[in-house]
Amino acid sequence: MPFDKTVVVPLDPDATFDLVTRPDRLRRWQTVAARVDLQAGGEYRWTVVPGHSAAGTFREVVPGKRVVFGWGWEGDEELPPGSSTVTVTLTPTAGGTEVRLVHDGLDAEQAARHAEGWNHYLDRLVAAAQTSDAGPDDWAAAPDPLDELSSAEATLAVVQHVLRGVTADDMSKQTPCTEFTVSQLTDHLAGSITALGGAAGATFDDDPGKPVEARIADLAQPALEAWRNRGLDGTVTLGPNNAPATVAAGILSIEFLVHAWDFAAATDGDVAVSEPLAEYVLALAHKIISPEGRKAVGFDDPVPAPHTSDAVTRLIAYTGRHPVPAA
Repeated sequence: MPFDKTVVVPLDPDATFDLVTRPDRLRRWQTVAARVDLQAGGEYRWTVVPGHSAAGTFREVVPGKRVVFGWGWEGDEELPPGSSTVTVTLTPTAGGTEVRLVHDGLDAEQAARHAEGWNHYLDRLVAAAQTSDAGPDDWAAAPDPLDELSSAEATLAVVQHVLRGVTADDMSKQTPCTEFTVSQLTDHLAGSITALGGAAGATFDDDPGKPVEARIADLAQPALEAWRNRGLDGTVTLGPNNAPATVAAGILSIEFLVHAWDFAAATDGDVAVSEPLAEYVLALAHKIISPEGRKAVGFDDPVPAPHTSDAVTRLIAYTGRHPVPAA
């Protein structure tokens, strides 16, 4: 039972093709993270929402006109990667491009679930075509259940949204971390991702010349994929020490969310984070950042925050930052 829907976006076919295939464009409307080898026989992996990654192989790629790929979900025995087929056809039309998406190879129940998903994301595709960015995805905001890996994926979405607003003119600005400008904080976050992802077996090709959001996203994708492949059992090596895998993976969420706040504070940006996610990361911070070890990992002593404050405010205060300007 196929899903078949057509929408019109106000872009030419080539720009529309980029929007539905390029990782930097997919992150604007459909994915938290994306790996794409855009050629017939090339593989892709898209983390659509935290904890749910679609994967498969491209079967046909005609730039500006058509892309066909196998579709399924990691860890789903009923619809594993590549077990169904998505065909996206682009046709020039008055005012833009007609995008027709057909999803074949689904049973009735699967078709109903995917119809809900495709309707949601095709609406966001139109929004991204109109404004360049569909904005934070409510479906990615509060994963259920939350664990160290789904939290890391969700907080990655938060920091990526902040970083999309960072410009070259912002790079010399001071962040709330007194030792870091925006440029230096970017390097620090890149280093944290490679160290923590490397503990799970990821390899990286870092390009400091990329725009900030693209650089961090392109490092985070292999890091989180490696963690998904490895899992949270046992211990990993971090520098000269061994640490529980849950601790190493948990640090990613703290890094992503706290530094999202740092970047936003430095650049007048906005941190869009759900309360359940912020509460979860706050609990991770209390578990991972020990009083005796906080200086060694770059956190100052906690500052007071009203107990009625939201969770992200209490997290920021716990890491030694002043969540509001001092009186």
